[in-house]
Amino acid sequence: MLSKKTKYAIHALTYLAQKDASSPTLIVEIAKEANIPRKFLETILLDLKKSGLVGSRMGKGGGYFTRVSPSEMKLSLIIRLFNGPIAMLPCASLNYYEKCEECTDEVTCGLRHVMAQVRDETLKILENKSIQDILDNEGILNFQASIAEQ
Repeated sequence: MLSKKTKYAIHALTYLAQKDASSPTLIVEIAKEANIPRKFLETILLDLKKSGLVGSRMGKGGGYFTRVSPSEMKLSLIIRLFNGPIAMLPCASLNYYEKCEECTDEVTCGLRHVMAQVRDETLKILENKSIQDILDNEGILNFQASIAEQ
C-alpha cells in the first residue's frame, strides 16, 4: 500500500509537471491545488529536491519547478524514495533485502519465490510508468467524463 507521503509526492509532481518549469510555483499554490497539507508538502518537496526531480528558487518569483521531464519521473523511483521497498517481503526485496526471522531456507521457501515473482511483475509496470502516464490518463478520463455528461 502506498503511504500518504508517497501519494502526496505523486500529486505534487503531477501538479508541477503541468506547470511551466521556467516559472516556479509557490508551495502555497501546490498545497491548495493538489490538496496537500502545507507543512507535510514542505518536507516532501525537500526530499524531491534532494532526489533531483524538482528544483527551487528563492525570493520574489521563487518557488518549485520540475528539473526532469514528466516522462522521466518513474513511479518506481518515487515509490522507493517515499515508501521504501516495492517487494512485499523483506527477503524478496532487491534494494532493502533482509532475511526473514522465521525462514529456515530461503532457497526452498515457496512464499519468497512467489513474492519475488510479484515484485518482478510490479517492477515491470512501475519502471515503465511515469508522471506523464498519470497526466495522460487524467486527460483521457476527463475527456470521457465530459462526453458522458453530454
